[in-house]
Amino acid sequence: MCGKFTALASWSEVVDFSRPLTEGGGDGAGGNEDGDDEIVTYRVGSLLPVIIWDAERRARRVVKMRWGFPDPKDWRRPRPIHARAETIDSREAFRKAFHDGQRGIVVFATFNEGQEITKASGKNQTQQWTVDPQDGQPRGFAFVWRRFDIPDLPMPMLACAMVTVAANDLIRTTIKADEDDPRMPAILEDDAWSIWLGEDGMAPDAVKAVLRTMEGVNWQAAPEPRRTRPRKPQ
Repeated sequence: MCGKFTALASWSEVVDFSRPLTEGGGDGAGGNEDGDDEIVTYRVGSLLPVIIWDAERRARRVVKMRWGFPDPKDWRRPRPIHARAETIDSREAFRKAFHDGQRGIVVFATFNEGQEITKASGKNQTQQWTVDPQDGQPRGFAFVWRRFDIPDLPMPMLACAMVTVAANDLIRTTIKADEDDPRMPAILEDDAWSIWLGEDGMAPDAVKAVLRTMEGVNWQAAPEPRRTRPRKPQ
């Protein structure tokens, strides 16, 4: 399951990638024409720039939220971090957020998926793969979010969870080939952004329907090089 992804730093405050993309202007939707834009890596527990719909202002805005709801036993622990699309409107942890319109979008460039490998010793290890669409276009993950009042904190915590769907053919037949229930992030089509955010006032069934597996992609999936520890000086 995805626990890391990248984006360009210049994308973090842009709220409307969907319009430039559908109008053929995606290269200018917050990118840097000189090609020197900083790549930012987000992991579980990071503060994410989440695009939400502000119903009072009738406008989109970006709000920083922690990736991962606070664990009931220890709020410092981010769990859960994922929400299944199939049960997002019924599972207790996510149901109210979904129906109340607490839905957001986080823009990404690449994302990671883990492959569970059994070594010759019998021990398991996770090989990280990077999935790269290779075209530099911003795309949007679907998230749900909530506000949590935590006694230890002076202000409420805003936290979010990534929505997942069944893995597409690329991921299912490579990275997740040995899994019984392979998953991937829910990536929104360009024309689904306003529906997911709640701008159009669509019924819950119509909102849930935009959470589809993105098939027919010509992306690259490659194993990440394993980190090597620096050798201690002799």
